[in-house]
Amino acid sequence: MKIMNSVKKYATRVNAVKTAAATGLMALAVGANAAVPAEVTSALTDAKADALSVGGIVLGIIVSIFALMLIRRVLK
Repeated sequence: MKIMNSVKKYATRVNAVKTAAATGLMALAVGANAAVPAEVTSALTDAKADALSVGGIVLGIIVSIFALMLIRRVLK
């Protein structure tokens, strides 16, 4: 019982320390924004366009396979 009483006694202090540490870390995270070079931004934009085109092709292939399966089922 002594242990539980001591835990209850110091729990509020520990929670305050945790809250202060979390607040400090979040403040550092906000301040860590750096300028991104233009080359990186353009490369990311190009990669996004490439990924969208590949995704569209894959989606088209999946739809084509599904359509062929439906046609085969109808013809049987």
